[in-house]
Amino acid sequence: MSEHLLFLTGKLAEKQLRGILEKMQPEFTYTVHQLGVKVAALMTTDMILRRLKDTFGANRIIIPGRCRGDVESLAKELEITVERGPEELKDLPMYFGKEAHKYDLSRYSVKIFAEIVDAPNITVEEIVNRAHYYKNNGADVIDIGCLPSTDFPHMEEAIQALKQQGFTVSIDSLNNEDLLRGGKAGADYLLSLHENTLWIADEVAATPILIPETHEDLASLDRAIALMQAKNRPFIVDPILDPIHFGFTQSIVRYYEVRKNHPDIEIMMGVGNITELTHADTAGMNALLLGICSELNINQILATEVSRHACRSVKEADKARRIMFAAKEQDTLPKHIDSGLMALHETSPFPYSQDEIKELASQITDPSYRIQTSAEGVHIFNRDGLYTATDPFDLYPKLAVKDDVGHAFYLGVELARAEIAWQLGKRFNQDQPLDWGCATDVAEQAIDLHSFKSAGTTLAKK
Repeated sequence: MSEHLLFLTGKLAEKQLRGILEKMQPEFTYTVHQLGVKVAALMTTDMILRRLKDTFGANRIIIPGRCRGDVESLAKELEITVERGPEELKDLPMYFGKEAHKYDLSRYSVKIFAEIVDAPNITVEEIVNRAHYYKNNGADVIDIGCLPSTDFPHMEEAIQALKQQGFTVSIDSLNNEDLLRGGKAGADYLLSLHENTLWIADEVAATPILIPETHEDLASLDRAIALMQAKNRPFIVDPILDPIHFGFTQSIVRYYEVRKNHPDIEIMMGVGNITELTHADTAGMNALLLGICSELNINQILATEVSRHACRSVKEADKARRIMFAAKEQDTLPKHIDSGLMALHETSPFPYSQDEIKELASQITDPSYRIQTSAEGVHIFNRDGLYTATDPFDLYPKLAVKDDVGHAFYLGVELARAEIAWQLGKRFNQDQPLDWGCATDVAEQAIDLHSFKSAGTTLAKK
């Protein structure tokens, strides 16, 4: 027996909703019920409870995506499942296409080591604050970065403070004394050891991250791996990711070779040499790098947020690892799983054509302005007419707002958003902020990111 769905809508959207459902030819049967409100977005769950007298034998009720109120309480009162549909009617086919296959983004395989690159130069309290910030954005391990020729008298205190608050900690240095001190203070990981410094691993319980003794020397890395395996000790290997034009492609080949030669070992990739040292948006870089990690079963990355343009790298890496895990598990492309990394563009930025907007505008009988975008530009309309432009300043002379400062200000804000959305190819919804994905989805934490001091000299050694 097929499922029967009840779609609740408003007067202006009813015709369009029926047309979309007819074209979908869904497997379920349905009833479309217009609830007596002109604009569907103005519907509330309280209004539905008051006005809906018949559920038409439905198994589920689909309400407008922008309907406000408590959906769970409404479902309990009506004794029927209630769901918010997509915010745009044009997204209904995709909504029901995805419904049959929801992706679980709660799981991942890659651990994120987030480095505090200038730990010797900041206080223990600041180190702990940054650790909470990184953890809230997805970090699994807090990496304490040492600096060359810089004293770090409070290293032990910092590590112990982090451990007392439940953090997993790594110490990051090429100085043997730093690594030995960090391991004895309770660090869980040591970055980084090579075959001639493996004696440090014998002195402490921390898990070492192994690097080649000299750059690109995979033979020395192989020997270090063999030594650790002979001791039956856990370890992680980092063949070193190089910056673009300074060996990047060849370093990817190294990772491939290490995985081919050692199918079962744990590997780390330090992504900062790409995200920090390439002036391009980091969301795409993290998606690609985590995709490589997924293919090569690299289960650790070292991430940094030094440059201002890379200030969301940990959050982006967290989103990317979840997307890649879900895609790999389901044997599918990393598409249409989550939009968190689509900061600048969208797969379907303009749900309505210019002709469809004209048809909607012809039905408007009130003075309130509606704003929409299509491939042709920004459209604003009310009962007095429809106007289209690619520059909002061209619209101002046509709008009856010269004597209403507040209304003019509101329309200015909305038209500016619409222009940005049109220029970038993003979805615009009036009265809603533009969706920048995880570029603005920042964990709340009392920490001043602008106070992060530049430590670019530490990146070259990662």
